[in-house]
Amino acid sequence: MRITPSGRQDLTSQEDSSSTRPGWLWNTPRHVAIIMDGNGRWARKRHLPRIVGHRAGASSVRTIVTAARTWEIPYLTLYAFSWENWSRPRQEVDGLMNLLEEYIDNEIRTMVDRGIRFSVVGDRSRLPASVRKKIAWAEGETIGKDRMVLTLALSYSGREEIVRAARNMAQDVQKGLLSPEKISETVFSRYLETSVLPPPDLLIRTSGEVRISNFFLWQLAYTEMYFTPTLWPDFGEESFRQAIEDFQERRRRFGKADEDIEGLPG
Repeated sequence: MRITPSGRQDLTSQEDSSSTRPGWLWNTPRHVAIIMDGNGRWARKRHLPRIVGHRAGASSVRTIVTAARTWEIPYLTLYAFSWENWSRPRQEVDGLMNLLEEYIDNEIRTMVDRGIRFSVVGDRSRLPASVRKKIAWAEGETIGKDRMVLTLALSYSGREEIVRAARNMAQDVQKGLLSPEKISETVFSRYLETSVLPPPDLLIRTSGEVRISNFFLWQLAYTEMYFTPTLWPDFGEESFRQAIEDFQERRRRFGKADEDIEGLPG
């Protein structure tokens, strides 16, 4: 029997129930990635400036990071600013960059105390110098923390990541460091900036949009996806619980038939 944070009870195997982990942590995803969407619409519904929506979204980030630690999820990746977001009005972009620095300043002590390692993936060269400096400082302050890895995808593009990986691999082939015959999915993955992260088990997207928007194009091959109409500033601990419990009910086949999956009847 397992009991989730909602109080719901479910049957598990004897092996699961004898685990040292709390029962409701059974079958939780190892890596959760979230496309945080809906800040602007949240603000517009309230006749407020977009930056107010982004600030409300930052509050949701704090809530979900705490919830992920409660569920003992070791990897949490948040799609915070895409490559395409640079085309937004300068005032909005500047406001987002300021919010990022503010978030790091306000949360660094909590990350250190809770054993959370902070990291960033994406094209840092396009970020303001002050933001790059703040990111490097936060990564240094949290190095060696091993309870959870919090990754922000900033100035990130899935296509650009794949192109850069292909370019770097081609250069190694040209230098004689890699034979074309040795290229495989595993080898190619090592050239990705995200190679230090396991593929996401669960992708959550808020706001009702049903697309991945150039995010983790290689990594999401077998990821379970959860789409919710809830706008990101309204996505709280209860919403996160519902997404995790939905994941717990799924059978991940990875291309196999049910009878080939251990624990399922033939």
